[in-house]
Amino acid sequence: MKQSQFDKIKNGKGFIAALDQSGGSTPKALANYGVQEGAYDNEDKMFDLVHEMRTRIITSPAFNSEHILGAILFEQTMDRKIEDLYTADFLAEKKGVVPFLKVDKGLAEEADGVQLMKPIPNLDEILKRANERNIFGTKMRSVIKNANAKSIKAVVNQQFEIGKQIIAAGLVPIIEPEVDIHSPEKEKCEELLKAEVAHQLNALDDNQNVMLKLTIPTKANTYKELIDHPRVVRTVALSGGYSTNDANAKLSENDGLIASFSRALTQDLNANQTDAEFNAALAESVQSIYEASIRP
Repeated sequence: MKQSQFDKIKNGKGFIAALDQSGGSTPKALANYGVQEGAYDNEDKMFDLVHEMRTRIITSPAFNSEHILGAILFEQTMDRKIEDLYTADFLAEKKGVVPFLKVDKGLAEEADGVQLMKPIPNLDEILKRANERNIFGTKMRSVIKNANAKSIKAVVNQQFEIGKQIIAAGLVPIIEPEVDIHSPEKEKCEELLKAEVAHQLNALDDNQNVMLKLTIPTKANTYKELIDHPRVVRTVALSGGYSTNDANAKLSENDGLIASFSRALTQDLNANQTDAEFNAALAESVQSIYEASIRP
């Protein structure tokens, strides 16, 4: 792990861009970008198109280290190149942005109010390749929909069990137990989640550090004690389906919480925009998310 990257993530001003849509979410991401399913007839072409979209975002002048601390990549993106450099190297060397990798294989079916992660049978191999590709950290997502204490405990236990494997490989895991913004028990879910995450953080050794990626809480500063925990490098927020304006407004109410937005970052981008239009739209999103992230 590069100490300079660790320091940037821990102390830098800005946010983390989530560019990690995978096989299941890629068609929707492309459709939002103005590329309909009729534009491709197989998975390879689909991933070529989404890499073109990500390349356009990453190479834009608006995508810069003045506002963006890190970027989360999909596994295929890690193995592809931008201007003859592997994507993570391009981010680090040309943009000064710290690269992360999504490592989960998607969500299991909902059971007892939550969706655990599917098994990751080749995680050791993924982590080995991540180190070879100069990745700094990883991200993995679960979802909580109901305030079932036993199920929420299972979600958090799974996240930290795999997180420790990632730490042992020399990477920093982003623990992401998302609370569904549409849950009728959202605030109760958040209280249960906070307690379970705090329990796991308190059990970590001094050399075991994680990041957290959490849904913006209903009650502002619900997660302040997690944000301030000595084992937490940084806590970031997912937009969770909120519009950019709503996500920014809610984010700015929470001290020390910064953004890690996906849809809210790219919602105004379109494949048919000129480069000037595209860069202007991205710059506006980046600036608004940055300002919401750096407010005290």
